[in-house]
Amino acid sequence: MATGEQKVEVDGRTLTVSHLEKIFYPSTGTTKGEVLDYYLRVAEVMVPQAARRPATRKRWVDGVGTAERPGKAFFRKDLEDHAPDWVPRADLEHHGGTSTYPLVDEPAVLVWLAQLASLEIHTPQWRFDADLAPSGPDRLVLDLDPGEGAGLADCARVAGWCREILDGMGMASFPVTSGSKGIHLYAPLDGTAAAQEIAQVAHELARSLEEDHPDEVISDMTRSRRAGKVLVDWSQNNGHKTTVCPYSLRGRPRPTVAAPRSWEEIEDPELEQLELEEVLRRVEDGVDPISGLGLAGDGSHADEDRGTRDRLEVYRSKRDATRTPEPVPEPVPEHGPGTEAAQHALDAEEPMFVIQEHHASSLHWDVRLEHDGVLVSWAVPKGPPLDVDVNRLAVQTEDHPLEYGTFEGSIPKDEYGGGDVTIWDTGTVEIEKWREGKEIIAVCHGREDGGLGGVPRRYAFVHTGGMGGKRASRAAKEKARAHWLMHLMKDQPEAEPARAKSPDPASDEGADAETMGEPISPMLATLGSREDIRDQDDWAFEMKWDGVRVIATVTAGAVRLTSRTGKDLTATFPELAELEDVIDPKVLTAGETVLDGEIVALDDRDRPSFPRLQQRLGLSRPRDVERARQDVEVHVMLFDLLVRGGDSLLRTPYRERRDALFDVVAPSGHVQLPHADHGDVDHAIALSKELQLEGVMAKTETGVYRPGKRSRTWIKIKNARHQEVVVIGWRHGKGGRAGGIGSLLLAVPDSDGELRYAGRVGTGFSDRDLEQIAATLSSRTRKTPPVDDVPSADRRDAEWVRADLVAEVQHTERTTDGRLRHPVWRGWREDKTAGEVRWEE
Repeated sequence: MATGEQKVEVDGRTLTVSHLEKIFYPSTGTTKGEVLDYYLRVAEVMVPQAARRPATRKRWVDGVGTAERPGKAFFRKDLEDHAPDWVPRADLEHHGGTSTYPLVDEPAVLVWLAQLASLEIHTPQWRFDADLAPSGPDRLVLDLDPGEGAGLADCARVAGWCREILDGMGMASFPVTSGSKGIHLYAPLDGTAAAQEIAQVAHELARSLEEDHPDEVISDMTRSRRAGKVLVDWSQNNGHKTTVCPYSLRGRPRPTVAAPRSWEEIEDPELEQLELEEVLRRVEDGVDPISGLGLAGDGSHADEDRGTRDRLEVYRSKRDATRTPEPVPEPVPEHGPGTEAAQHALDAEEPMFVIQEHHASSLHWDVRLEHDGVLVSWAVPKGPPLDVDVNRLAVQTEDHPLEYGTFEGSIPKDEYGGGDVTIWDTGTVEIEKWREGKEIIAVCHGREDGGLGGVPRRYAFVHTGGMGGKRASRAAKEKARAHWLMHLMKDQPEAEPARAKSPDPASDEGADAETMGEPISPMLATLGSREDIRDQDDWAFEMKWDGVRVIATVTAGAVRLTSRTGKDLTATFPELAELEDVIDPKVLTAGETVLDGEIVALDDRDRPSFPRLQQRLGLSRPRDVERARQDVEVHVMLFDLLVRGGDSLLRTPYRERRDALFDVVAPSGHVQLPHADHGDVDHAIALSKELQLEGVMAKTETGVYRPGKRSRTWIKIKNARHQEVVVIGWRHGKGGRAGGIGSLLLAVPDSDGELRYAGRVGTGFSDRDLEQIAATLSSRTRKTPPVDDVPSADRRDAEWVRADLVAEVQHTERTTDGRLRHPVWRGWREDKTAGEVRWEE
């Protein structure tokens, strides 16, 4: 790259950059150009953390140097005099005068600061409000800094203790490896308390930890007392102090990053600081553990200057996110919808429609059409007409967010629109004409079982205009403006042909699939340990894959995938239709072949990731599946052959079934045949740990296959503690999760099958998880808890649901009173029923 100046454009902003080949990190050769590229690529996750906070920069004009000869750095508070006019800014009064700070409210600001060699961005724990006045702190921060002789592992242990205290205070916590030596721990606040009050709380928390762990923790700054201990620095909650912003680079010898981490990572004994390339890979994979603390949208004030219309202003004014289960997204800029659910709707090939049956003070149907980034909405008292001779009054209401397209639930009676909401029909819509405020013609393509009858319907919405006459009152005229007629047009589109149910809609495999026999129920393993393997020469050892069990039935012409409970997964994983191509043709033509395996999704290190697989589960519509496939590809790990060309192998010994599996199936892009160790359990366990897998499956060489039975001829040996749980309720979120779910309440049946409270889980969720969980639970409410042993502290503000959904969490241990310690959400287990759940011991 040339050393001269270059013009680049970032989101419509023109910037001048130069000397892109200059080395900023000599130990790795990382250039200025690579630093600019880093900040541009992480802007989507960093800007929400930095937005509306005054940004103090730490600049290394000549690079960071080396460990032996560090480069010279200096802090910069005031905005540079030559800053472009488009850089958002705000004034802040100090004892020595007023300083003007830049606000990192958009990606272009990050790139511009990087051009000035601002490697580190530091921000306080508060934001400017809409009037550019300082507001109360929206987060608490603890800086865990190891003294001499202590390290990152010690900080991680202290972080776990901090988390326990914050959990007890009803506060979620978000860890960040600082990119230097320690860990930063953030907890969201509602902004109502003063910085001094938050600093006092943080100080008391640090002192409490020091009292409980005097040999490991110190809460004051005295350097001479810090050897071998971790300082819990609470002072950064002072309104005048700053902390390096999450996702900021650090001015260390190597390009380390203040990297947000999951609690599962923090508990990893091999935890390390992350560098630039690793963080970029995580961001590209959609990993953003601290998203719950981010400002919705990009936080830009520039939108107000551009006159952006907030079409949801009226919608928000009528709803309190803390009192209604309806989605109430934060205001967002014109170039983005704000939440993942909304982004999916905008990315869809066709816009959506939804018709919701609304049992409010009077029964009516809400008809909503996607247009211009929102759901334009009408209340139709008698429902959409299904006869061309019928016109129905349609009263236009406020625009609704795209997220409302999947909403079902009960709005509290004393809230706006109080009553039960269910989806009557939904699907895609073709907008044929849209004359704003006058006339709309749209074709709705609903569900096969939807209220529109499973056929496309062409509707006209016609504004009634002058109804009321010149003498009508002002109120009557305002009301008339909202009145439309909804009319089913005489010229209707032809009904669409029924969609094929096979993975390939264009094929004729459906007929072959219907001739298949009943799915075989998979054999189940017993939880055990190394001590259960007495004579290891009698056993084979497979790796335990962190995925979803599948029985694949394959014929010459069709593939059927079923879950452990018999649910059809074929449409969810169309890439596994490849199974038909990997089986010996002679076997395939002889008759049905049945395989046992595990569907997995791999992370960036080629390790199975159950949370990643969650993005694919539950999808069946081709458009949804195809979109998810762009981000998450799956593989099937085959480990057993149950039927070969119509011949049952269920009574055949395990070793012979495995040999036959390798004779019949050839591995391919999505089909894998993992090998098994024979007679060496310790090697298998060590290998599973080295590969960071879930554990080992031990199987007797002579064992037969027993469908649907749990047997001690199969023993699972886990490296981590996972527990299936029944979700019985949820508690309201606070801070960054206000208006949504803060934590889930869990139960596990005892030995007699009676549900007992097992604690709550509030970590491990992505934004997508929380949206999906809220949608799933919204229609399952009940008035009383399903169990009677929930502590009063956890009953407070709890919402209860039917106890019939199973999930899985990871945890550190089970306490003496039957509670899960440090549970982390892993995802739903749609392949399990509540009656099957038991403590794994």
